[in-house]
Amino acid sequence: MPIVEIAVWSAMLGGLLTLAGLTLGDAFANRSPAATRNLVFVLLVGGSCVVMSGLPEALFPWLDERAMMVVKAGLGPAAGGMALYYLGNWLGGSHEDQRVHRVATWGGATVGLAAAVLAALATQADPGSFRQLLMAAAVVNLVPVLLAVVAVKRAAQRGDPLAQWMLVAVACLAVMVAGLYLKGLQVPGIGLTAWIITAVVTVAYFLLASGLVLLRNQQNRQLVRLSRLETGMEPATGLATGATLLAQMEHVFWRSARQHGQCTVVCLYLSNLYELNESAGAGVEHQILQTMAARVRRAAGFRGLVGLYHPRCFVVVISADRYNPPLADTLERLRSKTHKPLSVLDDRHDYALFTPQLGMGVVTVDPFNALPMDVLHEAERQALAVVGAAVPSGEHHTPTQPAPLV
Repeated sequence: MPIVEIAVWSAMLGGLLTLAGLTLGDAFANRSPAATRNLVFVLLVGGSCVVMSGLPEALFPWLDERAMMVVKAGLGPAAGGMALYYLGNWLGGSHEDQRVHRVATWGGATVGLAAAVLAALATQADPGSFRQLLMAAAVVNLVPVLLAVVAVKRAAQRGDPLAQWMLVAVACLAVMVAGLYLKGLQVPGIGLTAWIITAVVTVAYFLLASGLVLLRNQQNRQLVRLSRLETGMEPATGLATGATLLAQMEHVFWRSARQHGQCTVVCLYLSNLYELNESAGAGVEHQILQTMAARVRRAAGFRGLVGLYHPRCFVVVISADRYNPPLADTLERLRSKTHKPLSVLDDRHDYALFTPQLGMGVVTVDPFNALPMDVLHEAERQALAVVGAAVPSGEHHTPTQPAPLV
């Protein structure tokens, strides 16, 4: 194999290894069956691509010829069958579309069985007949590609928002399979340009497919989290509230006391949370809470505790020692990020502008003898005093009770 061609397939291998590292990190981080399937998919299908490129024999000439014949004959169809089965799961399985599920399941199983037969035949075939065996493997490997096109196209027609992008990935898959088997069969008249296109399309296929898998996995994890919302967590924002918030504050106080630091509790009182309910429709406050929670979290950082005392009152607990940035910087970030107007979508699907009216109360305490409930009350009292001095009371300023603490 020429040096230039080795460089092309090595670049493809480098892209696949990088992607394998990312999927490995995702599998360790989430420890879910879907993340594990994505890792197995990249390793097995990527491995079959590298084998079909001829790079192993070029780099390691001492590899056993018979073993490579078996791997080339069986690994490609096996990877194709597995990818088809995983695609059926990605498209929703039996609870989304029974026909697609049957196509993916039975098609994947049939191609996997054919892969086992081809590998068994390769163990007995002589080198002269290996070309015919590899042509049979190419035909078998085109079956999952065609079935994948049918399944993804049907899912797109039935409204799956990610299926159209997966259809692009399957088109790349078709080009990839054709190019790699042309390389494995050593068809004459095909030059370096074709191999460059094959390598680029291969990496593009894995990037698209893995990216779509990661996106679908993230959506499924979010749905699972919302369907089993933990006790003590506010549904719209996922922030701690009630007794959970108090318990987390106690833990921050205890940790700060051990480090001989101070704790500052900040209450941000959003007085006009329900201001748009009449004009924009009931429930618009959930959009406001989600946006405000993201702003407060961004301003406070990920080390500070952020909670929701009650729907109108955000709580930020900052543990400070001599290594932390000045408290004034954090307070300034909170003021600048939370006072900006935001857009919400009303019940007529039009955008309405909401301008937060906030009061801030700040209480710095010695964590050795501070009680979270007393500190919260004082910080909220200060925030209410600021709101009362800045904004005249109206019908949207009715008091809001905190979540139960038991």
